Amino acid sequence: MRRAAFLLLALVSPAVAAPLESTLGRNETRVLSAPFAVVPGKTVAELALDERLERLDYQRVKTRPEKPGEYFHGNDVYWFYRRACRANGTDHRAELIGLDLQDGRIAGLRLDRRSSPFDEGEVWLEPEILAESLDGRRADRLRIELERLPEQVWRPVLAAEDARFFEHGGIDPRSIARAALKNLRKGKIAEGGSTITQQLIKNRDLSGDRTVGRKASEAMRAISLEADYDKKEILQAYLNTIYFGHVEGIAIYGLGTAARVYYGKPATTLSLAEAASLAAMIQGPNRFSPLEDASALRTRRDWVLSRMEELGWATPAEATAARASGVAGKPTSPGVTSPAYLLSWIAADSQRLAQDRAEEGRGFLVETTVDPLLQQAAEKAVASRLDALRRSLSKARAMQLSAALVALDARSGAVLAYVGGDPDDRAGSFDRVRSARRQPGSVVKPFVALEALDRCDGRAALTASSRILDEPLRIDLPAGPWEPENFDQEFHGPVLLREALAESRNVPAVRIARHCGFDNVAATFREVGLDLPASPPPSFVLGAIETSPLAVAGAYTVLATPGRRLEPFAWTFLDTPSGRALSKNRVTAHRAAEPSAAYLVRDLLRTAVEEGTATSGALAGVDVAAKTGTSSELRDAGFAGQARSVVTVVWVGLDDSDRLGLTGAAAAGPLWHDFMARAVPLRADYTLDRPRDVVEMWVQERTGLLVREGRAGARAELYRKGTLPPRKRWWKLDTPPDPIE
Repeated sequence: MRRAAFLLLALVSPAVAAPLESTLGRNETRVLSAPFAVVPGKTVAELALDERLERLDYQRVKTRPEKPGEYFHGNDVYWFYRRACRANGTDHRAELIGLDLQDGRIAGLRLDRRSSPFDEGEVWLEPEILAESLDGRRADRLRIELERLPEQVWRPVLAAEDARFFEHGGIDPRSIARAALKNLRKGKIAEGGSTITQQLIKNRDLSGDRTVGRKASEAMRAISLEADYDKKEILQAYLNTIYFGHVEGIAIYGLGTAARVYYGKPATTLSLAEAASLAAMIQGPNRFSPLEDASALRTRRDWVLSRMEELGWATPAEATAARASGVAGKPTSPGVTSPAYLLSWIAADSQRLAQDRAEEGRGFLVETTVDPLLQQAAEKAVASRLDALRRSLSKARAMQLSAALVALDARSGAVLAYVGGDPDDRAGSFDRVRSARRQPGSVVKPFVALEALDRCDGRAALTASSRILDEPLRIDLPAGPWEPENFDQEFHGPVLLREALAESRNVPAVRIARHCGFDNVAATFREVGLDLPASPPPSFVLGAIETSPLAVAGAYTVLATPGRRLEPFAWTFLDTPSGRALSKNRVTAHRAAEPSAAYLVRDLLRTAVEEGTATSGALAGVDVAAKTGTSSELRDAGFAGQARSVVTVVWVGLDDSDRLGLTGAAAAGPLWHDFMARAVPLRADYTLDRPRDVVEMWVQERTGLLVREGRAGARAELYRKGTLPPRKRWWKLDTPPDPIE
């Protein structure tokens, strides 16, 4: 059984030892996406399997894969050789997985170690690495493979740092003797004589203290590591983890990333002069940066080339030509695609749950719930919508414009995508999903309807066909009279509850709340997770409250489950780099309403999408339930809803709380639609079964009385058993029941 020195010599599987680069040192952090479940019944295209594997840097091959990191897409079978990875709180070995296809649809699953299909739950793709820091200030790592790297690119690193790398066993007695003599002369530790193996261990696993004890530990670990891993694997891990300074405040790690940032090209195409320049940087990445002090870098680079020539790794002509080249390249801005706003949430949780580790700068292994394709779609949709809106605003107002988007799994509350502001703000300085307290407007009206259809103060619960008076209303308050108005400042007389919610009419919403009791409606708001002050003014039923998009998203899970509020969560496992559990997140839910009442409210929101204010959220062929929200004076625009297994909430507004001047339908609806059009097909199908106590009846629109199916002037409506309207009698002239006043 082999030992992984980076994991404090923890044991790994004897069958397949974890690749060196899949392990983490105690100082390192890795934030992973959720593993993506591959479910039978969906097509390869619907799951975007090719795209997902290519994002993971898998190579497509023409025959059945023979090594991890390869996949084959055939007509009847789809194979992918999943790498050893960490997922669902457990380390998994490499596994060859086959998908049986019928007309492109996944009909069955198989593992290489079995000759026939198996039925042991789901298979999944390995998680993506979303980030390697919790502050979002680390450039995306472009991983290199040593076997694909020209020798002239990696040899300069050995010339500069460890020329005898392939000869020693982890420590180099010659280097140690040379360093000891120099340290004795200076009377302090001035040089360590570290090999590349020792540097790798120091950077990933040890403190930066230059003490004898630390050097001894470093040496012992180096010997152990070299006993466990191949030299080329150690060198590759080193090249992919070495620090190459900061650019624009972003940390650069790995030779692949450094080649792109400093020279604007892949590491495989570096010239000898460029490779020697990067090798020269390792001793002092910021001191020898080509962006800061080219002359210092040139001196060090030329020394590296001289060593190459001395060691016989470069001919005199090659070294001379390389010295004649400059050290400046064509730098590019560091690429950072990590979800900065989500990282701020995870960082806050890690600080709270493991304060000592966080303060000591020790690493974490975090498994998130994020779907990387949905995260990419969310960032693209937010950036595109903000760009379009900014073109119509003055420069000052455009600078204040921002947006937020959060998408949850409707079945669990897990965060699938999370954008807390402008995606270009890679620092994620202010998270508008969790921290912004803005007025949601009419997106909260469904919860007024929820109280009306569920309890309504113990009275007979209302129904979707209950008639509500849409006429001027005055309510006397201690601060003076309040006269709510509809957005269009018109009144339509008696309207059906379904119509009132679909068209987002304010006065009927207030009348419903008054009928059922403002305190009871407030209690429902709190049950679904919307915070209210102790004695909120009646205007809270119109969304005149302060809450966050995340709280609204949690509330909308009540309509999607139906009846249970799911607590949103963004990560599942928070571990040490060695895999020791620090904390776990589980699905948390509580009953907030009767399933039948929540189901009916969701059905009301289908009408809002089909013919009401939320038509901008319609998706072809998809059952969508959504609601718009616009705060007073058009300051905030919102859109919230659910389609299949995705619940998404969008907010658009100005950070200084000035007037945006756009409705939720106009500003937030297109953003919600663009994201969901991409997101919904990528996720699992999910439909709500109608509760047994919900029945379909035909109701006469003019009177609100039940009639036989198919009668003229009547339509089908859903009701909870026990709340059915009276039936129309043929022998008498029935009049409509009095509307709710």
